[in-house]
Amino acid sequence: MATKIQQILESHPNSSLFFGNWLTKQGLNSKEQHSYMKRGWLTRISKGVYALKGKSPTLLQTVAAYNSQLGKQCIVGAYTALELRGYSHYLSLGKPKAYLFTDKENKLPLWIVQGKWDMAVKYMTTSFLGTDLKAVEPMVVESNSLLVSSPERAFLECLHLPDAASSLLDMYYIMESLTTLRPKLVQSLLESCTSQKVKRLFVYMAEKAAHPWFKALKLDSVTFGTSRYMIVPTGKYIAKYNMTIPKELAEYE
Repeated sequence: MATKIQQILESHPNSSLFFGNWLTKQGLNSKEQHSYMKRGWLTRISKGVYALKGKSPTLLQTVAAYNSQLGKQCIVGAYTALELRGYSHYLSLGKPKAYLFTDKENKLPLWIVQGKWDMAVKYMTTSFLGTDLKAVEPMVVESNSLLVSSPERAFLECLHLPDAASSLLDMYYIMESLTTLRPKLVQSLLESCTSQKVKRLFVYMAEKAAHPWFKALKLDSVTFGTSRYMIVPTGKYIAKYNMTIPKELAEYE
């Protein structure tokens, strides 16, 4: 029987986590999976989920397996995507965080969200940029294929986080480093974005940073709405964007 799992491992040498449904498709039925577990080949992580004995899958390895084996689309985004793409100069220290996104119809299982991993899970269900994976690009990280937000999308995701208002100046520091964003992609994302607050903050920061790509945007095609936004309770009112932002951001030069 060991030959079967050895063949799977040989054909998937970077895998250390396996979903039961996927193993069944590889020729291992549930009884064989249980037998492998009893014989020490596999360790049960959750119902129908196994780790290779002696291996401790990382969170990103688990997300990669979740996507590839089950045909899912969990996105690594926001600050995590920026860090993976080299924009880590101003990111917080301490235990690394994994910002994960899915749409509301395909929520991550609780054992992933609440598990003890090498990274702290920061998970959101949202479709504020649509459901077609716009500006999400495949990326290989330590031999694992992940769906990672492009810098253009990742920054918008940062602005959409629940605690975004408390770190807008730090986000602006990152914006200053985003000198090579693709204006056509930015334009498409802004037109798809359903959060007027996010769009206003993004455009305000891009204009403030005076990036060359900002001049290529066609803002007449972007809907910003007319409601006033109090991004923070007290701060400085920016009439052009009809919003109140932190004073330190408004006055930063």
